[in-house]
This record gives sequence, C-alpha cells and structure tokens, in this order.
Amino acid sequence: MSDTQTESQHESEPAQNRADSPQALMERWRVDPFSVLGPHEIAPHIWEIRAMAPQATAVRAQDAVTGERLGALARAHEEGLWILRLESARRPHYALEIVEEAGARRLRDPYSFGVILQDEELAGARGEGAKPVYEILGAHPRDIGDAQGVLFATWAPNATRVSVVGDFNHWDGRAHAMRRRHAHGVWELFIPGVRAGALYKFEIAGPDGALLPLKADPFAFRAERPPATASIVHGLPAPACSPLAAQVAKAQAARERPISIYECHLGSWARVAEEANRPLTWRELSQRLLPYAQEMGFTHIELLPITEFPFDGSWGYQPISLYAPTSRFGPPEDFAHFVDEAHARGLGVLLDWVPAHFPGDAHGLAAFDGTHLYEHADPRQGLHQDWGTLIYNFGRKEVEAFLVDNARFWLERYGLDGLRVDAVASMLYLDYSRKAGEWVPNRYGGNENLEAIAFLRRANEAAYSACPGAVTVAEESTAWPGVSRPAWTGGLGFGFKWNMGWMHDTLRYMSRDPIYRRHHHHDLTFGLLYGFSENYILPLSHDEVVHGKRSLIGRMPGDRWRRFANLRAFYGFMWGHPGKKLLFMGGEFAQENEWNHDSSLDWHLLADPPHKGVQALVKDLNHVYRARPALHERDCEADGFQWIVGDDRDNCVVAFARFDKTRSAIVIVVSNFTPVPRYDYRMGAPRAGFWREIVNTDSPAYGGSGLGNGEGLRTQAEESHGFPHSLTLLCPPLATIMLEWTQA
Repeated sequence: MSDTQTESQHESEPAQNRADSPQALMERWRVDPFSVLGPHEIAPHIWEIRAMAPQATAVRAQDAVTGERLGALARAHEEGLWILRLESARRPHYALEIVEEAGARRLRDPYSFGVILQDEELAGARGEGAKPVYEILGAHPRDIGDAQGVLFATWAPNATRVSVVGDFNHWDGRAHAMRRRHAHGVWELFIPGVRAGALYKFEIAGPDGALLPLKADPFAFRAERPPATASIVHGLPAPACSPLAAQVAKAQAARERPISIYECHLGSWARVAEEANRPLTWRELSQRLLPYAQEMGFTHIELLPITEFPFDGSWGYQPISLYAPTSRFGPPEDFAHFVDEAHARGLGVLLDWVPAHFPGDAHGLAAFDGTHLYEHADPRQGLHQDWGTLIYNFGRKEVEAFLVDNARFWLERYGLDGLRVDAVASMLYLDYSRKAGEWVPNRYGGNENLEAIAFLRRANEAAYSACPGAVTVAEESTAWPGVSRPAWTGGLGFGFKWNMGWMHDTLRYMSRDPIYRRHHHHDLTFGLLYGFSENYILPLSHDEVVHGKRSLIGRMPGDRWRRFANLRAFYGFMWGHPGKKLLFMGGEFAQENEWNHDSSLDWHLLADPPHKGVQALVKDLNHVYRARPALHERDCEADGFQWIVGDDRDNCVVAFARFDKTRSAIVIVVSNFTPVPRYDYRMGAPRAGFWREIVNTDSPAYGGSGLGNGEGLRTQAEESHGFPHSLTLLCPPLATIMLEWTQA
C-alpha cells in the first residue's frame, strides 16, 4: 500500500468541527485520538497539523520529501498537544522534528496514516481469516510508503483507551494512543521510526476509564528477561517446518517409529558455577546438550516450557508470553539455531505447551482490558484452585484463535517436531479438583468441558495440518476415551498419550522390597490390559522426582548394589515394554538427589562406576530399541505383543515377546525382580531356533554381577507356556534380559 493510498484513508471530519479549543480537542483526543491528531483541514485550504509530544520542548514540521521547513508547532495544551496552522491546497505530506532534553529526532507523524489493517485481516483475530492471528496482532516491523516503523495491534474490546508505551516515548501513554477498530475490538497504530529491539507495553484504560497496570503484548515474539517484563519488538520468524518431521511423514507413521524422549529443564541441565551458577545459553546448549542426547541414542528432546514466564519456580508452567522463547538463554535467533542444530544431529524437538492455565501477574493476560477477557469471570470456571492460576475461556473465539494459532506458530515458525500438552485432564473436566458446588455444569448437566474439548480437537487438527509428521502428546491422567484417536472419529486428536497409570503402578512396584513384590504382581501386568487402547508413551517425568517423591534411584529398596540393580532391571523392562519412552534428565545416570530447578544435575556422579554403568545401559537400550523394529514398530498395536510368562508371581518373573509388523523379527523380554538368580528357568518360545542375548542389565559393563546366558540359547522341542518349543535360561538377579531370534 502506498503512502498516498494510506493517507487517503484517513478518516474525514467536517471542517466546521475542526477548529475546536485546545481543551475541547483534548476531550475528543481521549475518545478518538485520530479525530484530533494528524493533519486536519479546518477550512478550505487551511490545515492544522496537530501532534501529541508531552516530553518535547519544541516541535517543528518539515516537508517529508524535500525537508523544507513548514513551520514550528505551538504548544496548545499542557498535556502535550502541539498545533501548526498553515495554508495548503493539498494535504500536507510532512515529518515532525521533536526536540527533547536528550536531543532531536525526526519521524513521520503516526497520525498522518489512515486505517492499516483491513476488515478481512481483522477477521483473523477471531480465527476466521486467511492469516493466523499472530500475523495480525502484536508488533510487526513494516514499511508503509516511504516510512519505516512498526505496526502495533492488540485486542482489548472493553478498553476506553489503549496506548503504546516504550523506550521510544518515555513510557508516556499520551504520546501514542491507538485507533480503535470498533467492530472487532482491535486497536492499531503504526509508529514510524520504531525499530526491532525497542521495548514496549500497552497502557490500557478499562471500561471505567481507570488506567490498568502496563500490559505486556500477548503476541510479542520476544520479551525482556525476568524480572523485567517489557515486550521487545522483533520480527516474525521465517517459516521453518521441521525437515525431520517432513521426512518422517513420508516414511512411516509416528506410532511405528522409535521414539525415545529426553525430557529437559534447560535451566538446570548444567550450569556454569564459575559465573555465579548461571544457566547455559542456547548456543552453549547446542554445543553440550545436543551432542550428549545424540550420543545417548535419544530420538527427541522435550523441553519443559520455554515460552516466556515470570517465575522460575513454576518451571515454565505459568507462561505469560506464549509467542516468545524465554530470554533466559538468549535471543530468539539463538533458539532457532538450537532447533536447527538438533535437526542436524537427527534429534527432534518437542515443546511442553501450556494452554491449560496462565498466571495472574499484573503485566499479563489477567483482566487484560479491565474485564475478564482471556479468562472466565466466574471463579468456578476461571480459577485453578490447585495452582492459583487462571483458566482460559475456551468458548471465546478470540481466545481460541490465540491458542490454536500459537500451537501452529511453534511448528510453522521454529520447526518444532511436536507439542506435549500439559494438564489435559484439568481442561476436560469442569469439576477437576473441585467439590460439589464449586463448579458449573455444562449445558447438558454434565462435568465435561465441551468448549475445551472442541478447542483441543481444533488445536490438534491445526498442528497436524501445519506440519505433517509432527506429533502432539497429551499429559492426561484419567480414563477419558479416545485421547489419541482422530477428532473425526470422536477422539481428541492427539498423536500420543502419556501412560500415567503404567508409571504409577510400576514405580509403586519397584519401590517395594522384593520380598513383598509377589503380593503386588498385578502392578507389573495390569497396564497390558489397556496398553493398546491409546497410543501410549511410557513417562518417567520430572513430576516423579520432586516434592518429596525422591529420585528414581532413591526409590529403589535395599543396599547400594540392589538399588542400582533394581533401577537397571526397571529400565530394561521399560524399554522392552510396548509404548514409546520418556526419561527425565538425570535419570539416565541415576541422579541421587531430587531434581532442583535452581542447580545443575550432579554430573560428578559419573565418576562413580555404578552411575556410569546406568548411563551406559540407557545408551545401549536406546540403540537396541531403535535398531530392532520388533521393539518399536508395533508399540501401539496388540499384535506386536504376546505374553509368555505373566503369572509367575512367586518368582517375580515376567516374560513377553515383541514382534515387528511382519512378525519376522522377534525379541523376548524377561525380567526377574528378585535378588535370587533363577537357574534353569524354562519358558516357552514363540519360534524354534537360536535366541541371542542382546541385552543383560546384570552385565559387568553396567555394574552387574555378570550372570547371564552367554551368546544365547537354542530352543528345545519341549512344550511350555502353550508353545511347542521352549528355552531353559538363567534369569539373573534383579535384572532384565532381551533375547533376539536369529535363525531356525
């Protein structure tokens, strides 16, 4: 759009109403700044140039092209209104020179520009336009005619005034009041001369005219490092759909490929003790974390929330700026570099995404325009009692667009490979963690949050359409049906679901003294009764190593040797069990202490052989899991699993077979969860031939006793467990072994 076209769209005003007194002009300014400021023809060929410059000592106008001086504006009102009257046969095309104590600056007048956003663009604020909402609202550097600047836009339908404030106008809300687009509740202002890197917020007057605390931009692409809270002007990242996700989309379905996730809290993975214990930067993480995860054989890194958040102790689960990567580790460009480096190493990047709630910090979304805009007004719907946070109003189209397009944003603009959605159960149930009378039923009288369900389905559909091959994962702890089934079948549309039941059952079993485990055998086997009802991920997450739960190694019973043997046996069982894998950082080398977000992992433990042995085991398990289709291709299909020994509670032994999709490759997994070796243990074999031992968690290489089956075993023509052939093997104490069929 040319400058001339833009100026021609400036709202006209009857000439007889333009020669108002300064006080009358200020009263009108409070209602509609564009009706007062800028160039106005008050009589035929008589123009007034009016500018708001509260901090100025002088204001001069000059021709925007030639630089010819047009005249000095006179201060007409103490609040900063300046006016120049001149004769002109045409609308003045001018720039302002504003003189302040710090010096003079020349810029085009923001109020000489007409409407910028078109109606079809504004429809995007409600998710009804062709563009995603993040391309419309926020702060977007752009050129309009010969003017370079930033177009600011925000949604605040109940505000009586909205201004852009920043380091470019002394944070003075009088300087840059915005234009209200009444039909949509969007306010806009193009400010020439503002550049990337400028700090800004919105000053908003609520419905009663009272000023609210300054608000950060909900659509900011960059933010100041907490405890500072300003938004930072930053260009929209270029499209960058993940090359890994695109490649995988062409090759095979996500549920058939190996997925082993290393869950990380970046602020505490490692710190620089010599520099005040600071966390690593994005660049340093690229150089240290990514090679480590690659060497360890993980397929993905999952980042605890890195959308900007004010409180370190929330671990990122109380975000303020959903469109801004946290500045704790560097600028957005360095985050993009981190993602690119991960992809170069063959690692996918998943983001913990938090649409379930947001904090009530004054500079955030809470009461954004003086009303309950993003959140529900009724605390029975809008307040999370467990966390003291606010709940999005998923039924409001603008809120849904804000969140749905945010899911697309991280996939489309940073090339992430998927989203893990936090606290889904709290979204699905209106009575989540509430007593009778503390919640509002849906229109049918039920406890299902119909608006949240519709939102989750739309968000999943948007994510998969934005970047085929990416995945979405639900942290959902109830028996809600169809979480990982397509929305068009009535499901929620997620690709995977965390298997929280498996996690709690197996950790409870492993924490018991082996002498009592025979009475709790069902904790090992129960998960297979429902194990293929969803596409499951088996998580050992950050939530299991905090708040007094102890570390994973800290839960294991017995003396030092038995504790490590228990953990190794459990990992072997987990990597052999149907379901994708997730392990929180530190678990791979048996971190002794509970996780502390304020300090580094205890990397010094790797000087201790038992810890080093656990790390070596996890590395080998990852590589075995990835290399054997039998261990991952049918993770989500019942025909990829068969029990061999599921009822030997007295010996605390379980054995099962895993198959690839052609059933030509088979791996048997055998776990002995007692410290007693089981010699000459006979069990059925699904196929006759030689079975090579490919994993033994009791290997001396991992810190074990060295008991095992050598290179492997050959079947015998003796029936056992319903199979015509069987194996007689040694089950090492507190250990898991894996046997791979190699030949007839």
